[in-house]
Amino acid sequence: MGKVEYREQIHTFHIDINDHVNNAVYVQWLEVGRTRLLEAAGLAIDAMQTRGYLPIIVETWIQYRLPLSFPDTARIEIWVSEVTHVTAWLQFRIYSEATGKLVARARQRGVFIDAKTNKPYRLGPDDRAAFDAVLVEGEEA
Repeated sequence: MGKVEYREQIHTFHIDINDHVNNAVYVQWLEVGRTRLLEAAGLAIDAMQTRGYLPIIVETWIQYRLPLSFPDTARIEIWVSEVTHVTAWLQFRIYSEATGKLVARARQRGVFIDAKTNKPYRLGPDDRAAFDAVLVEGEEA
């Protein structure tokens, strides 16, 4: 499967005083993307919790290249570029559906924690293997 792709329609309430999508909206789209990516890997949040761990984001980086405005639709690609026993790197590319141009790139580092103790959780072989469906090693946003 590799990358997961989805679309987010731009609404008037996404637009800020500068007449483009507010930067906080991009962070919300990353959250939606993480959820879709985990589901595609068969690791929805409730499934992780049942297995005894949860993901948390410890780092977010976004580079805004071009503005997005209303009316348009954002086309978002997300994938995992690296998985270790305790962390995963997520990569994002956001495009304007109207122009096809890359408007933003982002990456996030997630850490897996024990659902009860909130301490780092070491993924087992089955959990790490689940990420293979969305792993694109070496490609960054």
